[in-house]
Amino acid sequence: MTKTDAPSMADNLTKLIGNLKPLKAFVNFSPPKIGPLEIEAVTQALTSGWLTTGPRAERFEKVMSEYLGSQGALALSSCTAALHIGLKVMGLGPGDAVITTPLTFVSTTHAAVYNGVRPFLVDVSPDTGNIDPQKIADFLETECVRDSDGFQLHKKTGLKVRALVPVHYAGHPVDLTALWQICGSFNLSMLEDAAHALGSKFNDLSVGHDGHRGFESQDLTSLVAFSFYATKNVSTGEGGLLTSPSPTLLARARKLAAYGITDARRIWARYSPKGTWAYDVDEVGFKANFTDLQAALGLAQMSQLGEFLDLRVRNVQIWNAAFSDIADLVELPTVRKGAVHSWHLYPLRLRTKKLNIGRDEFIKALKALNIGTSVMFIPIHYHSCYKDFLGYGQGDFPIAEDFFSRVVSLPISPATPKNDIEEAAQLAVKLLKQNAKLG
Repeated sequence: MTKTDAPSMADNLTKLIGNLKPLKAFVNFSPPKIGPLEIEAVTQALTSGWLTTGPRAERFEKVMSEYLGSQGALALSSCTAALHIGLKVMGLGPGDAVITTPLTFVSTTHAAVYNGVRPFLVDVSPDTGNIDPQKIADFLETECVRDSDGFQLHKKTGLKVRALVPVHYAGHPVDLTALWQICGSFNLSMLEDAAHALGSKFNDLSVGHDGHRGFESQDLTSLVAFSFYATKNVSTGEGGLLTSPSPTLLARARKLAAYGITDARRIWARYSPKGTWAYDVDEVGFKANFTDLQAALGLAQMSQLGEFLDLRVRNVQIWNAAFSDIADLVELPTVRKGAVHSWHLYPLRLRTKKLNIGRDEFIKALKALNIGTSVMFIPIHYHSCYKDFLGYGQGDFPIAEDFFSRVVSLPISPATPKNDIEEAAQLAVKLLKQNAKLG
């Protein structure tokens, strides 16, 4: 940018904002809600004499298993680790491929690549931003052929398509009924990226509930990965979770998350009076364990999850009510019948053809008005490391690309006071009104 460009950009921003006055304090996009319960829980963990994976981590896994309705849960260092290890214990490796969405963070596809697995991308539904089941079926029917073992071989690459990795975008559940029907028809397993979906439900069952598993064959496997990153509905700073109805899968995942130590379940107990220093490692594993400090924070957060979700819904309703006055200028997030949205994100889409302000300008203007935002997500095939590797180009996924070009995620954190959300919503509406095209 030249010196002569700077004043023109500043002048343009001033023109967009007009006479609107910034909020007195900056409204952060997604601050964690931390209070006395969390501070006390972490303090107790700090003074317990044990900081890493231990009894609190075990308790957290039990709480999560019961909440989600899954036979087993394994807490891990991140959702990325859960996706990485999940694909590995499903038996995927070089020569295999998975199908996932272009509208996700790179951790979804990175996890496949870590295992030597090729991700194929399929476009999304225009209302939810979730992967489109019909487009998955079209991909499998037109670009793949069934081999003698019943697996789908990609015609051009010869890779064996082994699993679906759908993402519950923003907290809206994917159509699990349709996806499991596809899995049954095409002999696919499924690893759900539920990083956004703690608190989401599909057909009255939590995302992660064992009741969603729609298959009979023992050859097909099912895993669900969650995130407890700092911005998530429940935060442990960093952290993830892997659930499955299969004790065998989770037992191997637990071992792999702890270097490959064979008795990984009670590693921490070796320092107890009844413990022993002896152990064995029977395969090369990773370092992906979940600590008691994280678990202490997570347990305190889980005890308030219902309240957190209610506050997110309240904040969503504030934004929805504000935008109802300018419904011709924006597209509000969709909630399909049978879905309970956990509202990790509030992805507003601008109707840019009816505005004199683009998405990027809108974000800059909101920032100048002290309103924080984000964009979820830059499509996978736009990133440099995937452009040549995957071979996709701009225009290959028109719905996801259009979604990205118009979407902005607005603040709905339960930590943000109601008045701040209301004032931010009023300012955003005024900004859009004064930048609407006439006629």
